Amino acid sequence: MTDQSITLQPVAHVIGGRTEPTDDYWGGTRAIIRIDSTSYGADATQGLDEFSHLEVVFHFHLTDQSDLPLGARRPRSNPEWPEVGTFGHRNMRRRNWLGVSRCRLLEVDGLDLYVEDLDAVDGTPVLDIKPWFADFGPRGSVHQPTWPTEMLTNYFADRDRPADR
Repeated sequence: MTDQSITLQPVAHVIGGRTEPTDDYWGGTRAIIRIDSTSYGADATQGLDEFSHLEVVFHFHLTDQSDLPLGARRPRSNPEWPEVGTFGHRNMRRRNWLGVSRCRLLEVDGLDLYVEDLDAVDGTPVLDIKPWFADFGPRGSVHQPTWPTEMLTNYFADRDRPADR
């Protein structure tokens, strides 16, 4: 392995939606992913409206970068859940501060992508946008411990109508 640095440039930014990151209630959150018009023309989104979902890679730009525990810790500091290592979490405390979200694509208007359930806040730099191909979903059976399901009960719930599980 080398310690080679990688420089990334945002391709878009999140406009609207939530202004503060929180652990839950992202359901129904609507925002616009505005693609950089100085780098991309309208043809950059050609055919994207044929897809129902996007996979979005973004930078956790509001995270306190001094809060970077790389060892095992309990999810959400919950004493009932086991300690898991850095790569057993999906939160913002990651060396490169990258997030990945899958959201519903509602509309394409030129370089504006109207989305729902994107768990990134207003102003978030977007590093990549990909259409979701069902064929890239998990192959074979999927398994996980019980704590993620418990932890995420209200993650995509509407703030006014918590999820019933």
